[in-house]
Amino acid sequence: MNAAANRDERLQLMLEGDEMRAVDDFRYKYRLPSRAAAVRELLKRGLAVEPTGEVADGSRSQDFGVLGIANGSHFKGDEEPEAEAYKAPRD
Repeated sequence: MNAAANRDERLQLMLEGDEMRAVDDFRYKYRLPSRAAAVRELLKRGLAVEPTGEVADGSRSQDFGVLGIANGSHFKGDEEPEAEAYKAPRD
């Protein structure tokens, strides 16, 4: 039995346009078959790295952006994230 046959959990995720474009760019760069496959690969890569610490008190889900955009929340001990705009790769 393959892994896809065991997928019975659903995750709904709201993204801004620039964040979705970043996921799509990743998908096309690595020739992944779907957005879902791209998100699973990004999750796998993210979970494989060393944790950065505890989330600051008072953090909310909406405070965490995909592209490192300053949004008022951060991990304890980290400096405030700098605002950063996503730039699509040029052909």
